Amino acid sequence: MRMDHVSYACEHDGLAATTERIASALGVEAVKGGVHPRFGTRNMIIPLAGHKYLEVVEVLNHPASDKAPFGQAVRARSEAGGGWMGWCVEVDDLVPFEERLGRAAVNGNRKFPDGRELVWKQIGILGLIADPQVPYMLKWEGDPELHPSNAYASDVKMSALTIAGSAARVTEWLGEPVEKPLEDVAVNWIAPHGTPGILSVTFETASGAVTI
Repeated sequence: MRMDHVSYACEHDGLAATTERIASALGVEAVKGGVHPRFGTRNMIIPLAGHKYLEVVEVLNHPASDKAPFGQAVRARSEAGGGWMGWCVEVDDLVPFEERLGRAAVNGNRKFPDGRELVWKQIGILGLIADPQVPYMLKWEGDPELHPSNAYASDVKMSALTIAGSAARVTEWLGEPVEKPLEDVAVNWIAPHGTPGILSVTFETASGAVTI
């Protein structure tokens, strides 16, 4: 189990403008991701060091986004003004989570212009919608070289999260100590005043620490 990525729902001016603001703050270039046909969303990617990445995601006017929990989560966060939507951990086996949550993981995919396809399974978005401090779980399938962090070599490191929530609650959700996936990312847990979830993420860049 390891930290894989953080997701930022686009703001009122859309995917390109939101991504450009974040990429500019970090002093890097973003990479076009693509459409998630099963979820009714699309994204752009900012690769990070340590096999991690930041995705900026936008909901599409597509029937899938009304049915898929991921599309629903993105729409709700963007309609609230945009911002950090959640975080994701990569696991080797989704079966324990399927058994605990009483439902099957769903397939995800995104095609590259050259025909290659990024594929994965994920579970836990309904939990994130209900309690945004908890991550969702993902298992990558197919060619590991297609992992979004490999779009280019990055020196920008995700160094810290500030989460309105409780380490004990997230540990209960994961079934393992929350420190395990976050062993190389510091977390400042604060008592939520309102909706729990990610309040900010700090990155180490060539120009110093940047908090978004």
